[in-house]
Amino acid sequence: MSGEVSFLKPVASNPTTTPQLAAELQASVLLKRANVLQLLTNATQEFGSNHEITFANSMGAEDMVLTDIILREQLAIEIFSLDTGRLPTETYDLIAETEKTYNTKLKLFFPQAQTVELYVRTNGINAFYESIALRKGCCYMRKVEPLQRALAGKKAWITGMRAEQSATRTDLAFREFDQNNKLEKFNPLSDWTEKEVWAYIRMFSVPYNKLHNQFYPSIGCAPCTRSIAMGEDVRAGRWWWENADSKECGLHVKS
Repeated sequence: MSGEVSFLKPVASNPTTTPQLAAELQASVLLKRANVLQLLTNATQEFGSNHEITFANSMGAEDMVLTDIILREQLAIEIFSLDTGRLPTETYDLIAETEKTYNTKLKLFFPQAQTVELYVRTNGINAFYESIALRKGCCYMRKVEPLQRALAGKKAWITGMRAEQSATRTDLAFREFDQNNKLEKFNPLSDWTEKEVWAYIRMFSVPYNKLHNQFYPSIGCAPCTRSIAMGEDVRAGRWWWENADSKECGLHVKS
């Protein structure tokens, strides 16, 4: 991420953006939107007839772009979210706003209560700060295991990941086989930039998490997410006490 905090402002309000650059950005967004729509349409033709394709919506800015495209175009793609039990209030507000804006209901998956109780009793309420192993254990019970239930019976799933988001995603393909979950995985926004994501949100009036206005470009569970300083990487606020090369929750780690 550059020194410019582009995720906080509409393109038109940025004094460094000329009308020509703004027009070029909008043209790029519309072109990439068309590419995403084509990819998703092809995916539904291949996997959508028996509800075998689903979209994992983390309620981040990228996922709201895909939510808008899927619901605006009435694509035959299920949308679900993982409620870890420790999400920020602003994320719950966005879930409610999304359901109201698009007149839909998101399918929510929760962690297993007994597993969470045992983890907390054994390790403590905030044990994830103490070691990478305990943090990954928390992510597993709150995210990975519920994801496995969400993907059960599916043949394909869609994510809002982008290649430029972190060092662990630089080789992100538009389509790949997810060896961990044994199904096809689509990453339609792989080549999108942060500026393009936020230009789309402004252009189409897409709901977004209000924590983004407080310098939170990447939002997960409340205890594991912080705001970032000017010039920091967009993923710097996630698990900030760990090395950047290992900062994944396990949902997208390749075996």
